[in-house]
Amino acid sequence: MFYSLTARLQSWINFLTTDPLGFVVYVFYTAVTILISLILHEVAHGYVAYRCGDPTAKWMGRLSLDPRKHLDPWGTASMIVIGVGWAKPVPVNPRNFRNYRRDDFLVSIAGIATNLTLFILCTALSVGINGLMWNREFLTEMRSYYGTLEYLISPYYMVGNGIAYGELESMWIEQMNAPWLMYVQRFLLLMAQTNLALAVFNLLPIPPLDGYHLVNDTLLKGKIQLDQQTFRIAQIVLMVVCFSGVLSRLLSTVNTTVYSAVLNLFLKMTGGA
Repeated sequence: MFYSLTARLQSWINFLTTDPLGFVVYVFYTAVTILISLILHEVAHGYVAYRCGDPTAKWMGRLSLDPRKHLDPWGTASMIVIGVGWAKPVPVNPRNFRNYRRDDFLVSIAGIATNLTLFILCTALSVGINGLMWNREFLTEMRSYYGTLEYLISPYYMVGNGIAYGELESMWIEQMNAPWLMYVQRFLLLMAQTNLALAVFNLLPIPPLDGYHLVNDTLLKGKIQLDQQTFRIAQIVLMVVCFSGVLSRLLSTVNTTVYSAVLNLFLKMTGGA
């Protein structure tokens, strides 16, 4: 864990010293994407709960887009440092549900569905913008050399010394029809990456994550009922596991695989692969 955090801190310092403007843009985009992604995730939970008969989140002001209503300090820090995190859980009173198991499932899946929708939408828009941003001849050359344009769009790669993050060298800028679109695509790439990471993380069947509720409602038929104290203990354990780095490699592998599959699907649909 210490090595991982030190390495990430060192990479940020190098980024800041070599490309201050690019670093500022990266920090700004990262903060905005985390805010949007976490807030919409929690609002989705609260809204679906309200539609299922539970007005608790509405009464407590949790259907608001105000970041102060949703952000958890540790969860936000975890999101920034290791790429996975959480917000304050939306208060839900299952006794208000019209159909407990069905409504608990719908409320639990709402946040994940929202993040996956944002991931798919932002990935599709990134592919669309790519065709407008680069010269047609350059895209043909890249497709011929790599066999796909995946390396030009994916936030997990660094083609051209920083297409995803940082400033581009002049030789790459010269290949662009509209260089300003790079900043739009950069935001969309971060949104896609962040929302996919949130969706995959929340699918883990560990309380208090949404995945626990999904497994309990479907496979276990609601047999497991945990009290608030157990949930708090489970949250502490989850925090320790997250910051230990145990899940990092697994989640990173899943995120990269899923992103690559979805990206290549859109590229094939648009003739980019």
